[in-house]
Amino acid sequence: MCAAALLVGLVAAPAQADTGGGDPAAAVPGPGLRDAGWALKETGQEAANVRFRGLAVVSRQAAWVAGSKGRVLRTGDGGRSWRDVSPPGAVAEGLELRDIEAFDARRAVALSIGEGEASRVLRTEDGGATWTEAFRNPDPRAFYDCLTFFDSRHGLAVSDPVDGKFRLLATDDGGRSWRVLPDAGMPQALPGEAGFAASGQCLTAAGPRDVWLATGGGPAARVLHSADRGLTWRVADSTVPGGDPARGVFALAFRDRTTGLAVGGDYRTGQASPSAAARSADGGGSWSQAGTPPPAYRSGAAWYPYGRSTALAVGPTGTDVTTDAGRTWRPLETGSFDTVDCAADGGCWAAGEKGRVARLERR
Repeated sequence: MCAAALLVGLVAAPAQADTGGGDPAAAVPGPGLRDAGWALKETGQEAANVRFRGLAVVSRQAAWVAGSKGRVLRTGDGGRSWRDVSPPGAVAEGLELRDIEAFDARRAVALSIGEGEASRVLRTEDGGATWTEAFRNPDPRAFYDCLTFFDSRHGLAVSDPVDGKFRLLATDDGGRSWRVLPDAGMPQALPGEAGFAASGQCLTAAGPRDVWLATGGGPAARVLHSADRGLTWRVADSTVPGGDPARGVFALAFRDRTTGLAVGGDYRTGQASPSAAARSADGGGSWSQAGTPPPAYRSGAAWYPYGRSTALAVGPTGTDVTTDAGRTWRPLETGSFDTVDCAADGGCWAAGEKGRVARLERR
């Protein structure tokens, strides 16, 4: 399965409003992002070689990251300092925390991946001072990859196929409790098809009911869409190449219920990833190949809130930007990141290997 392949490969300070503080380097970049770049923020996890594939941005000041070795960090001061708020049990067991969703600077839900009981959902309401285990997967056939929330109450988590169909968990109480959804409205999975637990973005929501699921590993890389919070789904082939366990769509980003981006490729080092980006203008019903795609595999994507056609894509070899809603991409800078996320106030963050976390700032 794709996720299995990738598996081998301080008291919290309150968030504060950020108006730039007179520091031009911290000012919000312009819509085209030509004046922007990643400013690395020291996390203290660089030497520990923690890889942060989970990222939840609350604002330009507040962000959460989750990663390997059970680590969870959060900042409330724009990355000047970080609090290690890791769940003790996750650290002790070395869980792979591949996704985190935050409602604010105090409430967050994190997902650990793996077969059987390694897949868990953890929740905090006090900035990570304490954590509650909300779900532990009892089925050895299931392997959960990503989670997403429609609002502060309703959310979904997705597992690789069980009995030929992707399995979904649902919550209606902000992640306190979870239930397996019926799969009658889920299409059959293709042979070898699964999700990629690479960036926490293989499952994404926009609005109160729409959600999309990215796949790979099978004969085709596909995108599934549900307009009723995961009860029924329609499926479309993307233009991102499939046909190999290491290839497919790794991340989705939807600006609204109609306009979306898909990025991916082949995650193996040195392997070519042509046509690694696609776009949709009809809610994922159909996909068009980017005329000028990113030059290599990309694992994360996010829309930039201060430009309706501007978005970012990140991967191990660099960051790319589009200013025409995914028709063309251009390099922004080199440097390895796995995931990227933006808040409504223009705060964009990226995270990845060797404890790397950065905020997008004006140069």
